[in-house]
Amino acid sequence: MKKYYLLLSALGFALLLGMNFKATACTNYLITKGASVDGSTMISYAADSHVLYGELYHWQAATWPEGSMMDVYEWDTGKYLGKIKQAKQTYNVIGNMNEFQVSIGETTYGGLPALESQSDAIVDYGTLIYVTLQRAKNAREAIRIFHELVTEYGYASSGESFSIADANEVWLLDLIGKGEGEKGAVWVARLIPDGYVSGHANHARITTFPAANGKNSISSDQFDKLFNPEVETIYAADVITFARKKSFFKGKDENFSFSDTYNPVDFGGARFCEIRVWSMFNDINSEMGNYWEYVKGNIEHGKKLANGDENVDNYATNRMPLWVKPNRKISVQDMFEFMRDHLEGTELDMSKDLGAGPFGNPYRWRPLTWKVDGVEYCNERATATQQTGFSFISQMRNWLPDPIGGIHWFGVDDASSSVYIPMYCSMTRAPRTFERGNGAMMRWSDDAAFWAFNQVSNFAYTRWNAIHPEIAEKQKSYEDEFVTLTATIDARAKELYAKNPNLAVNFLTDYSTSTGDRVTHEWKSFYQYLFVKFMDGNIKTPAPGQQNPNVSQPGYGDDYLRRIAKETGDKLKVVGGAGH
Repeated sequence: MKKYYLLLSALGFALLLGMNFKATACTNYLITKGASVDGSTMISYAADSHVLYGELYHWQAATWPEGSMMDVYEWDTGKYLGKIKQAKQTYNVIGNMNEFQVSIGETTYGGLPALESQSDAIVDYGTLIYVTLQRAKNAREAIRIFHELVTEYGYASSGESFSIADANEVWLLDLIGKGEGEKGAVWVARLIPDGYVSGHANHARITTFPAANGKNSISSDQFDKLFNPEVETIYAADVITFARKKSFFKGKDENFSFSDTYNPVDFGGARFCEIRVWSMFNDINSEMGNYWEYVKGNIEHGKKLANGDENVDNYATNRMPLWVKPNRKISVQDMFEFMRDHLEGTELDMSKDLGAGPFGNPYRWRPLTWKVDGVEYCNERATATQQTGFSFISQMRNWLPDPIGGIHWFGVDDASSSVYIPMYCSMTRAPRTFERGNGAMMRWSDDAAFWAFNQVSNFAYTRWNAIHPEIAEKQKSYEDEFVTLTATIDARAKELYAKNPNLAVNFLTDYSTSTGDRVTHEWKSFYQYLFVKFMDGNIKTPAPGQQNPNVSQPGYGDDYLRRIAKETGDKLKVVGGAGH
């Protein structure tokens, strides 16, 4: 049995990490207990890549022989990186959440080019996430494991931001490798204050932070104080000295900003990354208009820092705050909608300009930037995007036993056209339609959720303003049903848990898997319905008692027709009346 688990682990990582993609366009939102409607903590994550196949990962809990080693493959490329020591006990993991309600998400920011590579490093950011989930019982323990792994084995990726949460706390951790010649990484982790929300989207967001004092802030050589509840900041002991040694920073220690040193913000960092954090902040905080020019890419580098000191390192001086206090409590349904934002209600609303076409499509095909007559322009990079492999909202609830408390609301493909389905953190298998290996990016599977949802979303992109409202209505009906059912499912699971925890786990596994498979199969039927109704530019509805359906042809809309008329001049003008 132990040999079987060793093989299973190696095969699991080979399958997971053997995907050739770079997740450099992701979005995470972080919600604390005091900021949520029901006192749960929540984090979201969209794993965005044009070559990432959306599926639900799973590792079973296992006990390993002393001296066991595990193979590590780079998450982005499948490249073999080396071996690391296996833990004696690993925990059940479903997606990005484990059986103790620990959940981790990430966004890649890259950072200084000099620190992007580290020869012979074994641990990449994907390994950090999924190995840590198999070993950590809470968020603070996860932070320590992050540090131990990159210190012992080196860090094989560029800069990353991580959301790390459990049922009580939500942390944001910014990390970057030390580059060639020195093993490991430098990093800072901040506890999001209760009652506040935060976010990150492919840009490091931690700026200044309190120095280690053994009470509210500790460095990595003070992990003996890790579980002091007053500790709200943890950082690599050499995060500032390393920057000085490399001549990345020359100011006072108290003015050191992790983000501005290791990932200086520029137009792209603000316009393509920070704006996605802003879009969520703006929805729940009335002061975010003050940062609109910043997120549009107008970066200021004032002569003075906020404390009056000289800005000797040329830091940006109009940055957004790391966290904000919401003007209302956040529900899990709010989180679903945050992940579906296209900058609606702003001057950059992607459905309103010429690029949206005649049907208000809020998407732009890549590349992200382009040139005309030597002048560079950009498309917007909103939260919802066509190239999402999978996304989730992890919800952690401390008033329930861990196997019942954690819900991994999971969806594949574009969040705007997907459905978030409840996957309980203790489930011991994935739904067939979501399981790893059921299809691949270049291999169709007729019962794979990824392909079912892509059929619907890609059809919607052809006539967004007509088709997507039906998708949104269908989404809401499913998600409202699942949210309403949660209390009933929890109650039944608690009854079973009191008798035998395994009964509760089996019940939640059956509920989650059957729900996932049901939605996928019904979504396939939904695609058939949409295709019949909207085929050939028509909108067809049944005509009871008649052979043929009612047919309407809404056309292109007056504004778009005016654009066509203006651009074509007299070329399309009808002269002398038109025959039929």
